[in-house]
Amino acid sequence: MLVSIPHNGSRIPEAIASSMTSHGRTSRDTDWFLDRLYDIPELSDASMLVAEYSRYVIDLNRPDSNESLYPGQTTTGLIPLQRFDGEPIWESVPGVEETANRIETFWRPYHRQIESELDRMVQEFGVAVLIEAHSIESQLPRLFEGSLADFNIGTDLGKSCGTALSDSVMDVLKSQSQYTHVLNGRFVGGFITRNYGEPSRGRHSIQFELSQVNYMDELNKIWDDAKAAQVQVVIRNIISRIKVWVKTQQN
Repeated sequence: MLVSIPHNGSRIPEAIASSMTSHGRTSRDTDWFLDRLYDIPELSDASMLVAEYSRYVIDLNRPDSNESLYPGQTTTGLIPLQRFDGEPIWESVPGVEETANRIETFWRPYHRQIESELDRMVQEFGVAVLIEAHSIESQLPRLFEGSLADFNIGTDLGKSCGTALSDSVMDVLKSQSQYTHVLNGRFVGGFITRNYGEPSRGRHSIQFELSQVNYMDELNKIWDDAKAAQVQVVIRNIISRIKVWVKTQQN
């Protein structure tokens, strides 16, 4: 199992920060504290890939071609120009050469790591599960109406992983009543989920988009021990069920 957290980082190199607005330098749209949230016993034997740099530097979960993942809907690109709330990120928008440099410096190394680790797992175990861990504010009118579900599971409309795997995850969510959940709702999976999920090759990917209100003070971006402990119970149960599914694939 490989857990990828591409939006965990908030670091911004000074040379890049100097071209940003005050809004951009906050890195507000970071998937805050996910490395801490996924620090659970059930993942002690999993591989973890955690980004250090802000998604404003370059978004690791977008294609390097900058093709829109959600045509016709408001979203952000390879190098976002606006925060989720619409505030501008850049005083000086990065040009073609700068974008290409960031692809080589930040984007490509992350994706090489994903590719090599999934290949290693399939070769060694016959199957690999990529968990794409994300979080987002529960209310963002510019991106979606109303409040987001607590757990938003994405499988690229069933193409990125086996049906039995997604069923196992949803069974855990359906068995509890504390958190709302949806499969392939507003978020069906970003570039990483879509690109690396190839069940025919033994590579299964699934995206977990968690509303931040469930483990932190999402307005002030402060970790909440009590909230996190509760939601971790569900995450641990999901991971345990995935492990059971993995064993069925190895028999």
